[in-house]
Amino acid sequence: MSRLVVALGGNALLRRGEPAEAETQRRNVATAAAALGQLAAANELVITHGNGPQVGLLALEADAYTAVKAYPLDVLGAESQGMIGYLIVQALRGEVDASVVALLTEVAVDAADPAFSAPTKPIGPVYTAEEAQRLAWERGWDIAPDGPYFRRVVASPHPIDIVELDAVETLLDHGSIVVCAGGGGIPVVHDGDRLRGVEAVIDKDLTAALLAELLHADRLVILTDVPYIERDWGTPGAEPIAEATPAELRRLEFVAGSMGPKVEAACRFVERTGGEAVIGSLAELAEVAAGRAGTRIVATRSALAVR
Repeated sequence: MSRLVVALGGNALLRRGEPAEAETQRRNVATAAAALGQLAAANELVITHGNGPQVGLLALEADAYTAVKAYPLDVLGAESQGMIGYLIVQALRGEVDASVVALLTEVAVDAADPAFSAPTKPIGPVYTAEEAQRLAWERGWDIAPDGPYFRRVVASPHPIDIVELDAVETLLDHGSIVVCAGGGGIPVVHDGDRLRGVEAVIDKDLTAALLAELLHADRLVILTDVPYIERDWGTPGAEPIAEATPAELRRLEFVAGSMGPKVEAACRFVERTGGEAVIGSLAELAEVAAGRAGTRIVATRSALAVR
């Protein structure tokens, strides 16, 4: 039985332009759960997920109630982890005859990570340029382009350890499907012999790569809303990449804050473990997880392949 770490993109719960309502997310996660259920029969399954839209919405709600000081991002990350984990667990239980557990997960980062002084992680809804400029001025936000729109961006330090790793392994050993490290994990730093939450949102794909490495997973599966990585994406000469090594991918350029972190996460896992990673569409989950669709990132091969 193979051990898979599956990273669900934000489109698994909330597609661009959809209202961030509970029922919308329930419908979307039901589709993801049906596909995940097919994998569970023959694989040990660890699922992680994004939380950008959800943690951004929680931050907006906190800002709107001025009677108390707004909650910090680590607390909002924990809230979103619980909410999304609940939705995934509830949907998956209808698809599998197995224990499904959502685990609140802290992820350690370095307090000296330079990311704290250079915010890059988009959270919350998209805005027009005019809306973004107004919110940046009113709320002191950092704003960055996201396709034709703009979004709030926050610090995104690199993950260095999964605090609850032992618990994840115990649950897997007892046959459970584990949903963990959602939204990249609750960001914490070591403060003496204690852990302290910090104002950040960790990239969920980089955390998924670390999780897969530490769990000795056979494959890291990163799901998004496109069928594969493209060379020269967004240009008339764009070409899909069927298979590549980390060295080959590192010679190419990918959009920061979008495909860039996914490629980096896949490369890290392959480089550190010699295993395989694959990036592909949620709509083709079974084929992607088996390495028959999407872009496979492998330790060695002779040249880039295109479909």
